[in-house]
Order: sequence, then structure tokens, then C-alpha cells
Amino acid sequence: MSHKVFIDGRHGTTGLKIDERLSGREGIQILTIPESQRKDPEVKARYVNEADVVFLCLPDAASRESVALLDPANTRTRFLDASTAHRTHPDWVYGLPELSAAHHERVRNARKVAVPGCHASGFIMLVQPLVAAGILPPDYPLSTYSITGYSGGGKEMIASYEGPESLPDAMKSPRFYALGLGHKHLPEMQVISGLDAPPIFTPIVGSFAQGMVVAVPLHPARLARPVTPADLQRFYAEHYAGQTFVQAMPLDAAPLLDNGFLPATACNDTNRAEIFVFGHQDQILLAARFDNLGKGASGAAIQCMNIMLGLPEDAGLKA
Repeated sequence: MSHKVFIDGRHGTTGLKIDERLSGREGIQILTIPESQRKDPEVKARYVNEADVVFLCLPDAASRESVALLDPANTRTRFLDASTAHRTHPDWVYGLPELSAAHHERVRNARKVAVPGCHASGFIMLVQPLVAAGILPPDYPLSTYSITGYSGGGKEMIASYEGPESLPDAMKSPRFYALGLGHKHLPEMQVISGLDAPPIFTPIVGSFAQGMVVAVPLHPARLARPVTPADLQRFYAEHYAGQTFVQAMPLDAAPLLDNGFLPATACNDTNRAEIFVFGHQDQILLAARFDNLGKGASGAAIQCMNIMLGLPEDAGLKA
């Protein structure tokens, strides 16, 4: 059986990656709107309603406009929205199926799935299971930081790093951003994790193209019950047991590190996410490593599409 796919916003960073991963894949027919007509709402409406699956790789307002083009009688077309427009909307399913069997089932039955943000994916994979299990109190004053490759900033940021013959010194070092502490991923971080308040979140962009590590520090004494790093590693190993794309790494992570360093790029070009636990009895550091263009964007979108269409979850994806 062939499935028709329309990528609305195909020329953006995420859209290009989805197109690249789906092109030539058996059973997938990509509908390509003529360049001269891609902003014509009537033409776009035809493509939206012809497709079995529509990927929205657009700014928030444009995503909402595209969803509104669906014919009310159309009960076939499914949406996967990579923007932030619908990630906390009650009518949309959050596309992180590994969180629980119930989350996976909701994705399978969904007509509208909101693809998680890259920073939010790592944070929620670390935090939501702890809150759901009663280990991390919902009112815990969380902070988190995340280092990402510059591809997460889209075409403009990519050009700023790859366009010049040589980078200015200021761009050679990692750079904090979103210093107003109002990053657009915060609402989903709070709501999907089940927190009473958003974390303090400080993202960092580095002078490398892709790859990401999201880190969450914890004080064990402030948790709902005492835990050690070994306890949490076992917890994550059990929670994510059997998952294709999310894996809890051994507590002794030394063989996986680079002389004691945790590189952000080890999962690049895969849909894999790795969960690490570091620390000692008084302080714990949780970390999630993945590709911001893979499990953090296009890979996650395709994984959800596979589940929604009843296809093998790993079809076209590398673990």
C-alpha cells in the first residue's frame, strides 16, 4: 500500500531532512507542490486534502493556517506539526511515544501529532518519567541547560556559521542564548513533564552543525524519596526497556566518554537518544544525548508517522 505524503515547508531545515529521509522509500509517495503555487491557499488545500500524511514544517501561524485548510469531511488526512503551535493543545497528541505504553497508543490512534521540540525532547525524556513515578516532586525547582549544534537555529543561523570564510572569535566559542529565560520550548517542558512551574532553561549553541546534550542537575535530598545515581540508572533502564530509539546507558559510562568528556555529536545521523546518569550521593546530573535533526526533529516526526500508519516504527530510521 502506498501512502501520499505532503511536506508543507519542505525547504526549511526540518522539511529538507524529512524529504531526504523519505525520498525513495518504498510505499511513500511525496506530493510536490509547484514552487510558483506553494503560497496559493487553494492549491495548498488540494495537496493537504489529497495527502494521507501532512508534515507541517512552518512557523506557528502558518501551521495553524494549513490545518484550517482541511476539508471538514476529510477523516483520512493526518497531521504532524513540527512547529510549537500545537504542542500543548488538548486536541493534539504529543509525539514522544517512548514515555509510556499509553503515549505510544495515543500516537498510533492520533490524527494530529505535535512533534516535540529538540531541547524539550531531552528534558522530557529525563524528567517526565521521574515525576510520573513520584520520584521528582512536581514543585521541584528544576533548572536545565542544553548545548546544540547551530543547525537547530534554521537557515539563517546555518548561514551565519557556514557562510563566512572564517568565523569571528565570538562565534568560535559556545554561546548562551534566550537569556530572557522565555524560550519557546518551556510550555511543553512544563506541561508534558507534569511540573508546577517551568524550569530555568539556558540553551547554548556551539560551532558544530548538529548534535545535542540536554542536562538536568538534581539534589537527591530534595527528591520525594532518597535515590542514588545507581537507582536512577536502573529506573531509566527499566522504564525504557525494549525501546528501539531510547536507551539508558551504563552507570560506568567511562568507555562511552571521550577521555572524560561527553561529546554532543555521537548520535548524529541516527534517531537514537542516550540517557546518562552521573554523580554521587549528594549531587546527580542527568543527561540526554541525541541528534537535534534526528530524534530532536525529522527523525521523531518520521517515527510518529510510521506508528500512525501501522508501519514498522524504525522504517527509514537508524537506531
